[in-house]
Amino acid sequence: MSPSAPPTPGPTPEPATLDEAADRANEAAGWVEQNWSTWLSIGLRILLIVVIALVLRHVLRRTITKLIARMNRSATAVEGTALGGLLVNAERRRQRSEAIGSVLRSVTSFVVLGTAALMALGALNINLAPLLASAGVAGVALGFGARNLVTDFLSGVFMILEDQYGVGDTIDAGVASGEVIEVGLRVTKLRGDDGEIWYVRNGEVKRIGNLSQGWATAGVDVTVRPTEDLDRVRDVITAVAEKMAKEDPWAERLWGPVEILGLDSVLLESMTVRVSAKTMPGKALGVERELRWRIKQAFDAAGIQIVGGLPLVGTEAAPADPSAGVAAPSALASPTSPQSLAAAPIAPQQPPNPNLTK
Repeated sequence: MSPSAPPTPGPTPEPATLDEAADRANEAAGWVEQNWSTWLSIGLRILLIVVIALVLRHVLRRTITKLIARMNRSATAVEGTALGGLLVNAERRRQRSEAIGSVLRSVTSFVVLGTAALMALGALNINLAPLLASAGVAGVALGFGARNLVTDFLSGVFMILEDQYGVGDTIDAGVASGEVIEVGLRVTKLRGDDGEIWYVRNGEVKRIGNLSQGWATAGVDVTVRPTEDLDRVRDVITAVAEKMAKEDPWAERLWGPVEILGLDSVLLESMTVRVSAKTMPGKALGVERELRWRIKQAFDAAGIQIVGGLPLVGTEAAPADPSAGVAAPSALASPTSPQSLAAAPIAPQQPPNPNLTK
């Protein structure tokens, strides 16, 4: 094979002359001179948007913080008054106000900075339609993927804004019940009756039974014998209720007179008298126990017997049943009965006599 011929070099570019370089420099300078005012205008506009957004965000967040601090100070001031313990729970107000403040500050920052970013992009003559469409699709996808988290968050926001419950309240949330020890935007912490702590997602709560708002009802059922005098029973219970309503701390916990509602049930061996009282929220159980204690002591002093207690002195005992010591008839008592014959032992068979022959 013959060696290949070396490649022929291409034509070399001619060096630019001084006049051409000067023309290009003049064109670039002219283009910059024509557009520098536009660039300066856009830059100043973006700078103004950023400065206004930062100042507005700072002012709004500071205003929200001052408002929350004022709410906490008012709660602390009311707590020291006579009705502070009944009407205001400082820790509850503090957590509620802090949660609301955190949500408002976050929403304010998102809205102000997001609007400023869109205005800055618009100042650069960037088409925002594809960006907004992409953001909408991403938001929908994120909403479907984190729908449980979004549900918990929104439920927590509305629970706090509507003040459905707070720290120190005793609630029944359906999935768990107990005393509220912490309220969050996603999870509510409850302490149960046995000391356990329940973490309840706000999105799982379908109903709330708040036992610490308004007032509570203390109900006591007094069961006595049907032979007791109802007027005497009523007088004894009324005297106990009047005395209890005048003593501390029951005078503060009872928000109304103790009412005797009447007979709740009448049976052959007992009758039940229903007693009810309106009490301070969360104090109904203690009032019920104290009321039972006092009614039992008053009944013992008045000689009124409560069903299930010990018999009173002088009460005649019921005559003994004469047939209690008699045994039931049995078929085995007769030796000739089929049952006795079937139960008799089988006699052993006699061994054969070896002296006998066939």
